Amino acid sequence: MNDLATDVMLHVSALCKDFGALRATDAVSLDVRAAEIHAVIGPNGAGKTTLIAQLSGELPPDSGRIEFLGRDITHLPPYARSHLGLARSFQITSVFLDMTLLDNVALAVQAHSGHSYRFWKAARRDAALVQPAMTMLSQVGLAERSHYRASDVSHGEHRQLEIAMALATRPKLLLLDEPMAGMGTEESTRMVDILRGLKGQTAMLLIEHDMDAVFALADRITVLVYGQVIASGSPDAIRADTSVRRAYLGEDMTAE
Repeated sequence: MNDLATDVMLHVSALCKDFGALRATDAVSLDVRAAEIHAVIGPNGAGKTTLIAQLSGELPPDSGRIEFLGRDITHLPPYARSHLGLARSFQITSVFLDMTLLDNVALAVQAHSGHSYRFWKAARRDAALVQPAMTMLSQVGLAERSHYRASDVSHGEHRQLEIAMALATRPKLLLLDEPMAGMGTEESTRMVDILRGLKGQTAMLLIEHDMDAVFALADRITVLVYGQVIASGSPDAIRADTSVRRAYLGEDMTAE
């Protein structure tokens, strides 16, 4: 294994968040390494959404520490984390439904470049925006539909568009919050293929209920139950872990 694969990009230490009497994340610690896909799974109410909101900067932790590329980002706002290379898909941008897929991604490229004063310029006429936007659409399988309006594409294609817009920020680490939610089998399979194709380009922290997708994609898996990490390791180790099976109370943990 090369050095890139073993380097820790994101280090989370003893992260806690309380909502009244409820402790949503309870001393959560985990690492995400460069070039890996690290999945976080757990039953409903396990604290997964709270965790990813803290990592993206949308929700401040009550205690604990978040380091990204060796820098303490625990109290940085989302936009500052984005500029460092940490992006959350599906919530980091707004999709303009009355605009084309190409225009949506070109505007995301433009916004990240810092030229916000040109935000309403006809982005499709600027090659410096269009070329990278088309590259990102190609990476998510939407190049042939680039001139469709966002309102006219399917739910699965909408999620693919959001991945392309996240890629516009040139992320080093992509936070993916249930990318297969609401998808049918064919759309989920397509999304797995897309994410697998991005592997090596950016590290990913994946929160997902679809166990088939998790075991198809993840290099490592961390399991949360009631806000606590009960197991972390390779897919094979997690699949065989009796405490994980007990936590899921019969949920399917046998995906091959």
